[in-house]
Amino acid sequence: MIETPYLLFLGDAPDQLGAKVAQGIRDWRPENVIAQFRMDGCKADVKVADMDLAAAKASGAKTLVIGVANQGGTMSSAWKRVLIEALSEGFDIASGMHSLLRNEPDLVAVAREYGRELHDVRIPSVTYPIANGIKRSGKRCLAVGTDCSAGKMYTALAMDKEMKARGLKSSFRATGQTGILVTGDGVPLDAVVADFMAGAVEWLTPDNDADHWDMIEGQGSLFHISFSGVTLALIHGGQPDALILSHEPTRTHMRGLPSYSLPTLEALRDTALPLARIANPNAEVVGISVNTAALGEDEALQCLHDIEKRMGLPTADPFRQGAARLCDALEAL
Repeated sequence: MIETPYLLFLGDAPDQLGAKVAQGIRDWRPENVIAQFRMDGCKADVKVADMDLAAAKASGAKTLVIGVANQGGTMSSAWKRVLIEALSEGFDIASGMHSLLRNEPDLVAVAREYGRELHDVRIPSVTYPIANGIKRSGKRCLAVGTDCSAGKMYTALAMDKEMKARGLKSSFRATGQTGILVTGDGVPLDAVVADFMAGAVEWLTPDNDADHWDMIEGQGSLFHISFSGVTLALIHGGQPDALILSHEPTRTHMRGLPSYSLPTLEALRDTALPLARIANPNAEVVGISVNTAALGEDEALQCLHDIEKRMGLPTADPFRQGAARLCDALEAL
């Protein structure tokens, strides 16, 4: 078990999206957060107290969580100096990076010396099966995006929260490091061997009551050259009954791919739905989730209105406005 509360390590994140792991924990489990630690040059801020290691420890923080998701998931030497100091101060460390804490000999040695724990949440803990495509009971909802980091996890968490508030049966199914750190369980899908990814999603979303909804955390984008494979595994392994299209309207290009423009919502709908119907012929696109965090209130409302009018589907920012309209669409299925 990863001990709470957390000190969120933002390192030298170059922008707010670079600290999306920390931001997700701050937004969905604020009771588990004591403070943030930012290095010189950090351009991210999750709006909690800034503390150094000693102050955070004195305030009760038990685990330093690496809250950064950088390209390639690597740890710099500057980060390592902070992590070693954190271990000597009595912190455990938790990470969802592709670079594993347990593969860093200096961190392992210091952790052993001080009796501290290193938690790598991006390591599969189960031997997953090959997907078989057999139809499962229960219902499933998956958000698919025009890009990665567009709000798919927030959509699933917000919809799960709303469904539970209505007294309905719902489970959030985490498939990435942030979701796992938020909920404490899930499948680190992009660390699963490719042949077993769809099977891992089947394992994560087993047979359930006919009126139970699994809210599956989306990953990547079918249109993102780097990460499309994990998205397709979610679509086929998840066998979604409902698809939510997720979009960030201010992007000028795919994240990390400046030579690739974003697809339209129409293109996303017309690509994702036929692929979903391979595994579930009854799949439907039921709504649109728009991440309006970069827009002012009036601008956000106009954006949502324009997209809804154009697409003919209920459209909302589920974090900013709540997920009621998207959940209405699920209940109408």
